[in-house]
Amino acid sequence: MSHVKTEDAIAAYLADCGADPAHGRQPPQYLALSLRERHARLEANPALAAEWAEQYEQWSVHADHHYRCLVSSRAVAAPWYRLGVKDTVDVAGLPTRLGLRSYRHYPARSAEALTWLDPRVALTCKVTTTELNIAFGGGCRNPRFPTIDPSGSSTGSAVSVAAGLCDISLGTDVLGSVRWPASHNGMVGLRMTQKAQSLAGVFPLSPRMDALGWVTRTADDLDFLFPLLGIEGLLGEQQPLKQHYRVGFLSHVHEPGLTSAQMLAMLDKTRHAMTELGMRQSEVQMPELWACRGDAWQLCARDAWLASAAWQQAFDCELHWSTQSALAVGAGVSDSEYQRIHQRMDQIRGGIDAWFDAAEVDFVVFPMDPNRPFDLRHPQPGDSTIPSPADADYAQKISFTPLASFSGLPAITVPISQSTDGKAALAVQIMGRRDSERQLLDIAKRLQALVGLVPADTQAQ
Repeated sequence: MSHVKTEDAIAAYLADCGADPAHGRQPPQYLALSLRERHARLEANPALAAEWAEQYEQWSVHADHHYRCLVSSRAVAAPWYRLGVKDTVDVAGLPTRLGLRSYRHYPARSAEALTWLDPRVALTCKVTTTELNIAFGGGCRNPRFPTIDPSGSSTGSAVSVAAGLCDISLGTDVLGSVRWPASHNGMVGLRMTQKAQSLAGVFPLSPRMDALGWVTRTADDLDFLFPLLGIEGLLGEQQPLKQHYRVGFLSHVHEPGLTSAQMLAMLDKTRHAMTELGMRQSEVQMPELWACRGDAWQLCARDAWLASAAWQQAFDCELHWSTQSALAVGAGVSDSEYQRIHQRMDQIRGGIDAWFDAAEVDFVVFPMDPNRPFDLRHPQPGDSTIPSPADADYAQKISFTPLASFSGLPAITVPISQSTDGKAALAVQIMGRRDSERQLLDIAKRLQALVGLVPADTQAQ
């Protein structure tokens, strides 16, 4: 009778668990091309699609082994462009898990936003999300800034693009859930105008703030793919493109002790670039909307708490402690406060067009956050993704992302520079009027081409 030592058995097993090193660890060279460059080569030689697909399949095993951002996938023959979808968005034939450890459902049809994709855009995978959109930690690694938290809740949407596993990824943005991961991973993230009709087949967290969002490596990549996404029916009549936009820089971010010197320096770099692009600039204030940043978080918390009874009955699984902490914040929001917040939102949204007209601006510009992205080498601040009014540094924790969320407006985040230690990307946020997605892509593309941080400026780790 032979006896195998436990240590030897587990060592032998683990030796076979990694990706095959013979397949190489470097991404295929074609992934370094912009999507416009890739498209031109594929049109000239369509056979490249199959060649590139083979290279991708050999490499992607290692990539996902390392970055851990895919939750399910399906084979697609020689796709031109790969689309990943957040695991709170239904895809027919693939399970929707909502970030839960012991739940899944198999939708009969895909979400409305995925109905009319161009055949060249292949939906190849579902990507990681944090539990029910409100927990800490999607379990992914940040490909370009490995000491930086990849953020959430659309964690996999940003990581899959930053890693090269997807060319574009669909996420959802309630209070920054696309914009934060995109910025933390050095990518571009677009939150779309909030519209209920665009959210069929999407898990609702806070229905009046839920919005679709997209992540790509660059603004130019997103601008190129936008017509191929088949979402024309979900877009309103778009604001017209202009040669010279009117840009308002939000003065509230200069409140004493609020925004760090690094983020303000990044904002100054953006300001100088806007001048070089010929944009008319002004300083603007939005006192009513600014005062509602905390209300936005309270609304989201209360919405999640109200839905939690139905959630837990349907999912029948233990929730992560950080999910429970977020729900506890919602339990503390009274019915009267909840009603007041809804009324305030109606007032803000009813007057937002008039504000843009009076301010004579097309966009409002401000930093992505008061501080640089959170560093994994330091303890996670707080015990909930949803800040409570009782928290220390509450004004910083509620951040700037709720401005677009509470007003229902679209916004895009663009990486502009790196932190002084080179460990993090620093991003600007540009908020437009309703139905200004094409304008946002236009100005972001021009800004990034002039001064912004692009993936070639950093090396994937």
